[in-house]
Amino acid sequence: MNDNPRWVHDGNAAALTDLYQLTMLQAYVEEGLDAESTFDLFVRTMPRTRNFLLACGLDDALRYLESVSFSQDVLEYLESQGQFSSRFLSWLEGFRFEGEVFAVPEGTPVFAEEPILEVVAPLPQAQLVESYLLNQVTFQTVLASKGARVAQASAGRLVVDFGMRRVHGTDAAMKAARAFYVAGIDATSNVLAGKVFGIPISGTVAHSYIEAHEDELDAFRCFTRIYPDTVLLVDTYDTLEGVQNVTRLAEELGDDFKVHAIRLDSGDLAQLARDARAILDQAGLEAVGIFASGGLEEERIAQLVRSGAPIDGFGVGTKLGVSVDCPMVDSVYKMAAYAGEGRMKLSAGKATWPGRKQVFRVCQDGETVRDILGLHDEPVEGTPLLRKVMEGGERLPAGQEDLELTRARAAREIGRLPERLRGLERADPPFEVHVSSGLLAERDRIRARLEARVPGE
Repeated sequence: MNDNPRWVHDGNAAALTDLYQLTMLQAYVEEGLDAESTFDLFVRTMPRTRNFLLACGLDDALRYLESVSFSQDVLEYLESQGQFSSRFLSWLEGFRFEGEVFAVPEGTPVFAEEPILEVVAPLPQAQLVESYLLNQVTFQTVLASKGARVAQASAGRLVVDFGMRRVHGTDAAMKAARAFYVAGIDATSNVLAGKVFGIPISGTVAHSYIEAHEDELDAFRCFTRIYPDTVLLVDTYDTLEGVQNVTRLAEELGDDFKVHAIRLDSGDLAQLARDARAILDQAGLEAVGIFASGGLEEERIAQLVRSGAPIDGFGVGTKLGVSVDCPMVDSVYKMAAYAGEGRMKLSAGKATWPGRKQVFRVCQDGETVRDILGLHDEPVEGTPLLRKVMEGGERLPAGQEDLELTRARAAREIGRLPERLRGLERADPPFEVHVSSGLLAERDRIRARLEARVPGE
């Protein structure tokens, strides 16, 4: 086990929480509040620039729930804070998550107020895991949703994730690469992500390699001796002269020339791609493709595709890696039931839906037309999305999915959305999420009970 205190690992992940989770837990333990509870993790409102969100992060959430426990060094640290009793610290020492989890499968489009996952467990167990689950599911859902837009904009062209160097942290770089792959991005420059997740890796050469040689053509010669089947970066000095140097290299190598693409990384990519294509074709290099990078995101990619620029693939870095136009969503983790009774907030603008729930997806002629948010056991039309993925703190087969199956689901389910939702513009009208009659009645019943309470009783 990794015991480096600067890294989050299975041995210290229990301490990656907000302090108020632990202060609440001690109060729960002291008061004996340990009946079964239900908590929903969902997004309150859709971001203005998203027509759908792509659920992601469940695998890491379940991994955490399987292993979360308090090590001795964490317990010693908590003891040193002077806020926790020896009785409570002993309780923490024996802590294990033993609940159930119901979740929307990763790679499923989701919408506001729909639970992405639902935790059913004794109250202290369900409470403690809030911070970590929100961290993992929120972040990965944000990036998968961005990746889906980039993949849609590319219209079937190759897209490589170049974002690792500017993603906000090392763990983020790993989770981002996986989320992007789920969403339809084809490969990553992140070698460790490739090793861990089995994602195809991609990359060849940077400008520094070209600059380290006396001239560009000599750099091309040297690199292709080692990597004959490669992509050559042509914009270190003069882009079109760089393309000419590729044709000179082809003349020198003859049948041994195996370069399969050039990369444009700056300037007017559309015009440079057209000019480069003409130079390559004139030299008989029709099979050499053109790959573009440099500050790209979905809007620019869509513009290049619409313009007819002869670009065969894209490398997308910073703006993908930090989801520049939508770096966060208003995700929450809220109690929906306790001790057999539905619970809800009445706060203005933050009211919640009570009880265990289910999301029912209605399709017609192969197209997703609406969702219905209802009670978990309510007879409602449509296919239920939330499925049990953990029982007794142990992952079920439904929570142990191969990454390729997750990626295939994302492609299939995005493809079933109405065309207006798959576009980059804000959908008009937005996707319909209805609330069932049963859930409305339960809300009204509990609201009436809460509003009838007399202060002080």
